[in-house]
Amino acid sequence: MDNWKYFFVGLLIGLLVAIVFYVYATIKRKKEVKNIKAENVKFKEMLAARMELENEGLNKLRAENEELKEVNDNLRISLNVLSQKPGRREISKLQVYQTAVDRLTINSPGFGPAWQAALKESEDEFSKTLKGSIPFIKKLIPSKTDAQLLDED
Repeated sequence: MDNWKYFFVGLLIGLLVAIVFYVYATIKRKKEVKNIKAENVKFKEMLAARMELENEGLNKLRAENEELKEVNDNLRISLNVLSQKPGRREISKLQVYQTAVDRLTINSPGFGPAWQAALKESEDEFSKTLKGSIPFIKKLIPSKTDAQLLDED
């Protein structure tokens, strides 16, 4: 019976040691789980803060993009309005004509003197119209010119 007594005493000591190790491992595992959960919460907060910052930046970029689109549309409309103002089209047409006249004066040998004479006559007639020498009606209705028209045959 002595042997059984030593056996049970040894078994009890072994069980107590096993229980102590089990409790120690359980406590250690709970601390690790707690640390992992705390780290998880920390990472979630960091991710939320980063997403919030990125969202704010993206919203600012979208707002700036919309503002720039609006400014672009306003500028395009202003450009169209300015190009449609009275006189703008005529000024651009006059610039085109002036360039053409300059080219003809340089390239055509007989064009220069004839052009200068025609220009002088037109300026004199226009100044008479402004002074009132030519009737008011003639100012409003253009008269026929002596220029010959080309037949389109």
